[in-house]
Amino acid sequence: MGAGESDERHFNRLRWRCRRGLLELDLTLQSFLDRQFAQLTPPEQWAFEILLEAPDNTLLAYLHGMEQPQETELRQIVAKIRQ
Repeated sequence: MGAGESDERHFNRLRWRCRRGLLELDLTLQSFLDRQFAQLTPPEQWAFEILLEAPDNTLLAYLHGMEQPQETELRQIVAKIRQ
């Protein structure tokens, strides 16, 4: 979260970043954001934000289990999203 950014503004920015070029990703990521993000630890929230930087095809491969991120933190957040 940026300096001085409110929680609501930060959440809305994340919601916008969850909008992808593939409807399946939109639905999966936005649902996870709505249901789980607030319960994540700060490192998990950070990992989710880093994950959102990945290209759509990479994210889809992660969420379908066809590929795994190299970073442990990202693998853990992908596992939570896939639950």
